Amino acid sequence: METQKLYYQDPYLREFPATVLSCESAGEAWKVVLDQTAFYPEGGGQPADHGVLKTAGGEIAVTGVHEKNGAVVHTCAAPAEPGTVVTGVLDWARRFDHMQQHSGEHILSGILCRLYDCDNVGFHLGAEAVTIDYNADITWEQALAAERLANEAIWADRETEIFYPSPQELAALDYRSKKELTGQVRIVEFPEADRCACCGTHVERAGQAGLVKVLSCQKFREGVRMEILCGARALRYLSGTYDQARAVGQRLSVKPLEIQGAVERLEEELSAAKARMADLEQTAFAALAAGQAGRGDVLLFQSPMRPDSLRRLADAVGKSCGGLAAVFSGEGAKWSYALVRGDGGDIAPLVKELNETLHGRGGGRNGFAQGSVQAGRGEIEAFFRR
Repeated sequence: METQKLYYQDPYLREFPATVLSCESAGEAWKVVLDQTAFYPEGGGQPADHGVLKTAGGEIAVTGVHEKNGAVVHTCAAPAEPGTVVTGVLDWARRFDHMQQHSGEHILSGILCRLYDCDNVGFHLGAEAVTIDYNADITWEQALAAERLANEAIWADRETEIFYPSPQELAALDYRSKKELTGQVRIVEFPEADRCACCGTHVERAGQAGLVKVLSCQKFREGVRMEILCGARALRYLSGTYDQARAVGQRLSVKPLEIQGAVERLEEELSAAKARMADLEQTAFAALAAGQAGRGDVLLFQSPMRPDSLRRLADAVGKSCGGLAAVFSGEGAKWSYALVRGDGGDIAPLVKELNETLHGRGGGRNGFAQGSVQAGRGEIEAFFRR
């Protein structure tokens, strides 16, 4: 029982009549086979089409499609009576998005593989982005160079060519394929960019892919994994990026393309401020430590501070007091702590008991420990009064 595949005859067909050949229950869903369909089944890295089947009684949601032994099986939310005529209606926004992503991937991959003598060894058209694996060490600069050429091919707007060569023609043809092919082979060609064996759906002209934007190019196995966006997805991403850059620029009183310089200046100012703060802390910590000189065991509470500052304060007090310096910073029922024993004695038993009693976590060695507790100030004070 084979299904006539209308998506190959006309990938822009959005609505079509069909006769239900079979319908079987599959848990909470139904598996429906039609005599013909424009719903593309999942395969080759491209997700399945979604949409509805219109019947005399209403609409049935199509939530998945796959091919089995030549039959295209539609996963439906409700049954459809065999022998009845239905009207299939595609979720066109979803289909066209897939066509843009798949076509843009072809154009970019064809250019990359030609320029850098590599193969596309993995392709996944995800809900957020397209990921492609190449078996060559492509640099970020090379990826951007290929992106520029891919967009030039898109702007040239050449017509997409799809054909089925004979075995003899195929043997003489230079084309991309991830594996050895048997039977009739479908070739998809974007002139001046790519020629590839592919069973997916594509735009009629390169210009309809819109644009290609490379988001990342990272080391993966023996090559790289690239993340890209095409068409409307790329436009949404770039528009969102611009809106964010514009908002940041307004906060920094610069134009969007001047943000990097402004951020670098802020980083320099922040670095200088941190250095100044460290100097001031050192002076304040020395004064606090001097006030605890010779007092033995000391318990101090401070407002929230960075872990490094907390450690340095405890260290200064520990050297001065001549006993255990227990310094807590925080407020309410959340406190960070640093414990220092000036003589370097074993502090582990105390830390274990502290954590068990005050719902804490942390540890250390050689007379020093650092961590946090979930307890109020009164509970901490009661623990050290024992």
